[in-house]
Amino acid sequence: MASLHTKVKKYLEANDKTDAELYNENIILADDGDGVVYIRTWNVDGVTKPTQAQLDALETEADDYEYNNSQIQKRIAEYGPWKDQLDEIYTDIDAWKTRIAAIKAKYPKR
Repeated sequence: MASLHTKVKKYLEANDKTDAELYNENIILADDGDGVVYIRTWNVDGVTKPTQAQLDALETEADDYEYNNSQIQKRIAEYGPWKDQLDEIYTDIDAWKTRIAAIKAKYPKR
């Protein structure tokens, strides 16, 4: 299940806005200690606060986004430092391509 943050991000994108709205306090997500995250503040020009149904409709897209980001982080960890990769490319580009392809296959994106 995708986080409310990600669903709001996707809702903003669908309405031609960026997730910068989440970081400049136009949108404030809150949890009153009960584990339920909700939209406390919504001040986005030209975009109405999403209903629960609108957020629920973004579940699959938001899940894919979070999954892909997690896969990307796993790939980055296995790729190694870019300086080492440049040396590997210079030394044997075909071996580097094979190694990178194996990492991408190990952590596929949706």
